[in-house]
Amino acid sequence: MRVIIAGKGMDVSDYFKEMVTDKVSKLGRYFQPSTEAHVTMSIQKERHVVEVTIFFHGVVLRGEESSGDMYSAIDGVLRKLEKQIHKHRTALKRRLHESAFDQNAYEYHDEMEEEAMPQIVRTKRFLVKPMDVVEARMQLELLGHQFFVFRNADSDEVNVLYKRDDGDLGLIEPDYA
Repeated sequence: MRVIIAGKGMDVSDYFKEMVTDKVSKLGRYFQPSTEAHVTMSIQKERHVVEVTIFFHGVVLRGEESSGDMYSAIDGVLRKLEKQIHKHRTALKRRLHESAFDQNAYEYHDEMEEEAMPQIVRTKRFLVKPMDVVEARMQLELLGHQFFVFRNADSDEVNVLYKRDDGDLGLIEPDYA
């Protein structure tokens, strides 16, 4: 597994780079050797934040942890990722050891404008592949986001799966007038 480490608003020392590479590489037993793990480390106020994103075969595995110290944040995010892998082991089994997802299908753009109104500060572009609602639910949980946009394999329409305040999920299906 290839580990790419970046510091967001901080310099990452060689010691941390080596330590994080060793720890994240232990997840490599689940993936093809060509799979990339992107690690972003930052300090926000007095919290140390570590984000790990792994792209493989159409699935994005993501974890984030913040703590009072960097060591705890690193260990915490790796525990979260391993827990996600084990929780979704059956669904991911057919993908985990197949070829890794083509990283070039994702493009990230950051835009910052200075206005009084709320601004779009980040645009994400990603490959939208057809999937059923069960797979979309799994992706929503793996990413840890509040919503997930996907192309429904049954209707071939773009749908949005989202977490409701009561803990259940909602599905938005377009209805064209």
